[in-house]
Amino acid sequence: MVALALSVVNGQWIMVNAQEPETFNVTVHDSNGGSHTETFELPLSMTYPIDSLLADWKAKNYIDLGKDCSTSDENPLFSDSIYIDRLSRIPAIIEMPFNEVVREFIEKYTSGTLRQRMSLMLSLSNFYIPMFEEALYAYNLPLELKYLPIVESALNPKAISKAGASGLWQFMLGTGKLYGLENNSYVDERQDPIKATWAAVRYLKDMYDIYKDWNLAIAAYNCGPGNVNKAISRSGKRDYWEIYNYLPKETRGYVPSFIAANYVMTYYCHHNICPMETNMPEATDTIQVSRNVHFQQIADICGVDIDMLKSLNPQYKRDIIPGDSKQQTLRLPQNYVGTFIEKQDTIYAHRANEFFRNRKVVAVPQQNVRQQRARTTTPARATTPANGTATTHKIQSGETLSSIASRYGVTVNQLRSWNGINGTRINAGQTLKIYK
Repeated sequence: MVALALSVVNGQWIMVNAQEPETFNVTVHDSNGGSHTETFELPLSMTYPIDSLLADWKAKNYIDLGKDCSTSDENPLFSDSIYIDRLSRIPAIIEMPFNEVVREFIEKYTSGTLRQRMSLMLSLSNFYIPMFEEALYAYNLPLELKYLPIVESALNPKAISKAGASGLWQFMLGTGKLYGLENNSYVDERQDPIKATWAAVRYLKDMYDIYKDWNLAIAAYNCGPGNVNKAISRSGKRDYWEIYNYLPKETRGYVPSFIAANYVMTYYCHHNICPMETNMPEATDTIQVSRNVHFQQIADICGVDIDMLKSLNPQYKRDIIPGDSKQQTLRLPQNYVGTFIEKQDTIYAHRANEFFRNRKVVAVPQQNVRQQRARTTTPARATTPANGTATTHKIQSGETLSSIASRYGVTVNQLRSWNGINGTRINAGQTLKIYK
């Protein structure tokens, strides 16, 4: 079996063939004293090639791989009681209980190759966590939800799942449209970090308003409220851990992986994991754009790095901001905002014919003269001479235009002209007008 994964090509995340997603088995103890084995998959975000995660402009320019805080290869082992105690001390509204599945996700995230990945996640969080917290705070939602995109997308706004979910918060197309995220040939607002964050927060709030339980709301975020409702109906319960066995397989591991992400992002030091060194970028600001503009036009005139423009504006699919259709947002480093405003007329005119060819009116090309004559031939019209008296002749069987013309001392062309005849074909019984 081959599955779909993601890689970065020319700064864009694309689907590529990969091995089957990494799975692991967990022995789960039942409440009646028995046990069984369950198989879980690591979230796709935890299996992206590390080089792909470092390909983003922000990672390349603001994360120092040479100063990763001496993250050790050794992961200390802890007892269940320590995990239980640490989880209980996270200042969280969302219930974060401990069990075998949660423990296995924690140990996966803090072991092997995932240690470097978590070190990178800790650095990337400096870019994104503040905007998550702002939206969550505005809607009075638990701030621990800020770690959900770590599981969803590895904090990459260009990430696309094998199911077609996109962005930091992995919105499906239909759900994104429901929450006001536009998608067309030029723009995918699911990949807009700010718009997608506010949409995700509204979605999570709606899920909580339905279930009044955050673990159920998180499960519904993953698999949709329809699947959660089915699980509730079949189990007769309204608690995540009591409907657990009735949920889709991938959702059974979703809440435990979210709990594990909260644990690791809080207690990484205890596992000898340190964030990669981060130098935060300069402040950015937004400009409203009302005309079509290509990133290259901005880069050429303002001197902005085009990879930076792509990274700061990941929602634009083709490096074009389609301002002609409606007002769009451009994010720039703050020190370039004034330059853009001052030189915007020059920017829009620069190489415009090269980047844009969207003609509003075109002329239909003139046809070839020979084709035009062939296609516009119409039946001959009968003409009457200015002088002369008309005589009628009823065509007899066997007669031709030539024999009739000879009989009356006229030409064939005159007979055809007087009677509106094309060609030479006539029929017995037909009456012809002849002028003398």
